[in-house]
Amino acid sequence: MALSVFRSPDVLARHAAREFSTRGGAAIAARGRFAVALSGGTTPRAMLEKLADADLTADVDWDRVHVFWSDERCVPPENEASNYGTARRVLLDRVPLPPDNVHRMRGELEPQSAAQRYGDDLSAFFGAVQPRFDLIYLGLGTDGHTASLFPGTAALAVTNVACVANHVASDAAHSWRLTLTYPAINAGRAVIFLVQGVAKAPVLRQIMTTPALTPALPAQMISPDGELFWFADAAAASTLEDR
Repeated sequence: MALSVFRSPDVLARHAAREFSTRGGAAIAARGRFAVALSGGTTPRAMLEKLADADLTADVDWDRVHVFWSDERCVPPENEASNYGTARRVLLDRVPLPPDNVHRMRGELEPQSAAQRYGDDLSAFFGAVQPRFDLIYLGLGTDGHTASLFPGTAALAVTNVACVANHVASDAAHSWRLTLTYPAINAGRAVIFLVQGVAKAPVLRQIMTTPALTPALPAQMISPDGELFWFADAAAASTLEDR
């Protein structure tokens, strides 16, 4: 688990966007396509805005990029809370990505049906029981949640499917979520956490300095078969020594 600390949120977002370009090129060279899972939240959104900058993604072969999501709120795509809707506004409508290469979670459907449909979509694309993303971007909540894997929720125990509907009682406005499960995330070739702001400092310190207890924070259960990276700005890493 590697932690990189950047002096500002802007620098963090730029480095995260460069990882998209670099790892995308490597995946296309090795396997002919780049399968990436995006996340919602303020910090991942800043990275998406950078990806729309042609200077950072001039070498991206968008025809071979396939975009997925790690989680979604159960709202229509035009709703401001939609992770897909946000990505469409700040990135997808601004780059030459073929529409067929956008694989969104359908938050407008009944939650269980939407989860089943996304699981079927993943199986059709990857041809395997678990998806094998080249890169997964994740955020981190102050409660230690990531994707829509919240503490104390049923999705934490699901291991037999790649996508599940998850009821999150702590979010009254958007209590139903769709989320990738631990096995689906942990099958990834690379996972990058994006952590920004002083409000995240306590939970980041807990993750970086203490072993995962029982029950562990959801983010502590992310241990991919591939590589794991943590990108934090100086504020989020402010309580860590030697940072």
